[in-house]
Amino acid sequence: MSVPLNLVFLGSDPISLPLLDWLAGEGSAIARVVAVFTQPDRPVGRGQKVTANEIKTWALARGLPVYQPEKITTEVCAQLAALSADVSLVMAYGHILKQDFIDTPRLGTLNLHASLLPHYRGASPIQTAIASGEHETGVSLMRIVRQLDAGPVADVERVPIGPRDTALEIEQKLATACVPLLVRTLPMLATGDLAFVEQDHASATFCRRLVKEDGRLDFSAAASLLAARINGLFPWPACSVEIAGQPIKIGLADAPAETEVCHLLSDKPAGAVLGADAGGLLVATGAGVLRCLRLQKPGGKMLPAPEFLRGSPVAVDTVLPSFPLPPLVATTPFPYKPARTLS
Repeated sequence: MSVPLNLVFLGSDPISLPLLDWLAGEGSAIARVVAVFTQPDRPVGRGQKVTANEIKTWALARGLPVYQPEKITTEVCAQLAALSADVSLVMAYGHILKQDFIDTPRLGTLNLHASLLPHYRGASPIQTAIASGEHETGVSLMRIVRQLDAGPVADVERVPIGPRDTALEIEQKLATACVPLLVRTLPMLATGDLAFVEQDHASATFCRRLVKEDGRLDFSAAASLLAARINGLFPWPACSVEIAGQPIKIGLADAPAETEVCHLLSDKPAGAVLGADAGGLLVATGAGVLRCLRLQKPGGKMLPAPEFLRGSPVAVDTVLPSFPLPPLVATTPFPYKPARTLS
């Protein structure tokens, strides 16, 4: 049996916990986590209490060294070198890495990116794939290069997107999908048999950081597009509509087949409330009918739409306001803007 790889993990998001649990258990015969790099503790929640993220908590519970640099410096590169790592593995870390840092481990630095590259390079691949109406996504294992998510890819693990999957469900599926991907690839990396294939850069698409304004809806768009956007942007930034002066959050939506709603189709304007069925609130769009399946008042719980409407009925012919849909995908990288905190 070969000696396990010494692996340094870099990540700051709980999407990585299933693969870390596997590395700490069954996967430890293949690779042994020797240290964790993660973001510094940040203020969290309404009280803005400085809190460790879940990756740091996981590492400390196992007695692992934890490094939390604000940026990658020469000193941080020296800290990595002192760990004598065979490989660094990155997933949702949140720092731009220097080339010296990337090159330090004997077998290099690999990244788990939550899309089927070269599609959806960038900051919001899970949300944007769903919001764009994709039926499939996945995790790609790639070598890190200085260009945005442009490194050669060794393997992918595919994940289907169901018609009522939100970003929350797909993130959980992708987190689980990392394990079989590493089961296949880490042993081959150790033996030198893992091949990396250059991406088709001409086919690349890019996504960006999401902001609160992305949760606005344009009801002149097709119902299928609106449902995909609602599901893709839940739980954050979440799509909402104004009803009776209140922002009502939509937690799940679909676009029922025309045969289900043909009796409702009319010349009513886009955004007009058509009524409700056993599933939810029905709204006219530019093409088809949008069915809002889960709704939430400010300060309230997310409820199945029929339950919500029993307590807060919405009158037929109410016209919900529309706003332009900001683009989420481009064929070139979006200009970088620091993350903003919006009220």
